[in-house]
Amino acid sequence: MTDDDFTVSGLDHLVLTVADLDAAVGFYTRILGMQAVAFHPSDGSQRWALKFGRQKINLHQAGAEFEPKAKSPGPGTADLCFLSGRSVADWVSWLDRQGIAVEDGPVRRTGAEGPILSVYLRDPDGNLIEISNRVS
Repeated sequence: MTDDDFTVSGLDHLVLTVADLDAAVGFYTRILGMQAVAFHPSDGSQRWALKFGRQKINLHQAGAEFEPKAKSPGPGTADLCFLSGRSVADWVSWLDRQGIAVEDGPVRRTGAEGPILSVYLRDPDGNLIEISNRVS
């Protein structure tokens, strides 16, 4: 075994701390098409997650976060980029129809695997949400 054997290969989930669990679930399911799912870890509690593709976002209620947690969890501290097969132009139209303000874009950026075209908006906690298409 060498030091080169110690690498990560992907992202399974991340955690968002939210001020209002219902508002967060409503936004991510209604606007971004994610699926809200309840799950029950070994401690017997019920928790909520947002599933999309092969990933999920676990939700923690601010002030009642589950252990272990980030050192300084708080609503509105995330900056997330999501890829979509739907065009950014379609997203701009969809967001407008839903009354969601586009903060910036469409604008070209550099994603993990190359160029992307992105549009930016905010979730109910003020997290920066980027919706992107891969471009050549």
